[in-house]
Amino acid sequence: MGCGKKHDTGHCVCDAVAAIKDAQDRVRPADDCVNSCFTNLLSPKGRPTTMDTIPFILKDKKGDMFHAFGDIGGDDCFATVFFRVEELDEAKCCATLSLLRPDATVDFHGSCIDPTFLCDVTALERTRFCIEVDLKCFCAIQCLDPALVGPIDDRRHHCSK
Repeated sequence: MGCGKKHDTGHCVCDAVAAIKDAQDRVRPADDCVNSCFTNLLSPKGRPTTMDTIPFILKDKKGDMFHAFGDIGGDDCFATVFFRVEELDEAKCCATLSLLRPDATVDFHGSCIDPTFLCDVTALERTRFCIEVDLKCFCAIQCLDPALVGPIDDRRHHCSK
């Protein structure tokens, strides 16, 4: 199913998120696959190892990008399709994902997201806003370059409980 796969829950998205969580928890040597969620995106050859986030996008069974909102009712409400895994229950295939704030506005057409906005994103900011998800509800995951995610203010690092 993927290069360097170490998990086998029987659900590819759950397995990929588990691999991402492992990579974020410890930087390991790069393997042979170049652009897979199962590779070590945080420490590829020639890159610094200070990155700690592998951002990703999830797609539902219809092929639509999954999105969430942060700071609802606050002064800085935002929509995002970018996530970071914080916690994972592999047995249940459920995860706590933190929302990554894009530097471009997410455009909606009805309830659908205009995918062309993705080309305008040049940076992602870690936030304290989280969402609990059942990973079995998704059929696709796309890992993104960890270099997109900038440093975080420690006061905003942990998810709101």
